[in-house]
Amino acid sequence: MLETLRDAPEDCAWEIDGLRFAGLAWGPRGGTPVLALHGWMDHGGSFAELAPRLTGCRVVAPDLSGQGLSGHRAAHATYNIWDDLPQLADLIDQLGWEDCVLLGHSRGANISSLLAAALPERVRAYVALDALVPQPIGEDVAATLRAFVRETRGSRPLRSFASPEEYIRRRGDKGNAERTGQALAERALIETPEGYRIRGDARLFASSAVKLSEAQVESVLRAIRCPVLNIWATEGTLSNRPQNGGVAERAAEIIPDYERIELNGDHHFHLDPEAAAPMAEAILDFLDRKRVR
Repeated sequence: MLETLRDAPEDCAWEIDGLRFAGLAWGPRGGTPVLALHGWMDHGGSFAELAPRLTGCRVVAPDLSGQGLSGHRAAHATYNIWDDLPQLADLIDQLGWEDCVLLGHSRGANISSLLAAALPERVRAYVALDALVPQPIGEDVAATLRAFVRETRGSRPLRSFASPEEYIRRRGDKGNAERTGQALAERALIETPEGYRIRGDARLFASSAVKLSEAQVESVLRAIRCPVLNIWATEGTLSNRPQNGGVAERAAEIIPDYERIELNGDHHFHLDPEAAAPMAEAILDFLDRKRVR
């Protein structure tokens, strides 16, 4: 039965900001509402292993704008992580949810932290996978703005591949397991006369207009009122970029109700069946202990 669920999520679509948002959903409509937000240049299908294991939950995983099967933003718009917040608030309204559990991976976790801080009344719990908040950057603001203008105006064409297999190999060259590329390929690519092109908006590769300072990141953490479960991959973000560890360590001191665990796997460990099973157990236990489902 579980294999059937993994093979057949429910296709969803919404209109937000004049854009078509696509997404996937698992579980009973009356289950605990879980909004699952994927990482950079991924899509809702990245939760295909984890979501059906969250028994009793209604997991809705949108393709964030500019990614997967969702529409691209207008020519004047940008893809700073805070730009997603109004769209997600609208989506929660359209789903008819008074509040929900946030489940975020990587960039989706960074967005989830901002959403939990900005709208604490709409978030009953937050589960962050191999990320938590944007890494604070102590850099020249003017230099960041210059990069933002240059890269947004001069977005390079997205890569094309001769076949989905080439895309999967390319992700492997970037450190992703083969199963990750296989799971993401269909929804990430569109076939054209020139080959298979990435569907994502090229502006997602541009620098943010500004990057949060350490004080601003701590302000976000202090504004989170819900229980937080932070699950890190042993071979994920922290192992690849050890400097990120400081933010995670301070989170335990700043967020009133914060728990942290580690599970074996790489950055996309939620797509690994061997990691997804104990991950789901940990999440369900967390939600039960916090009495939010």
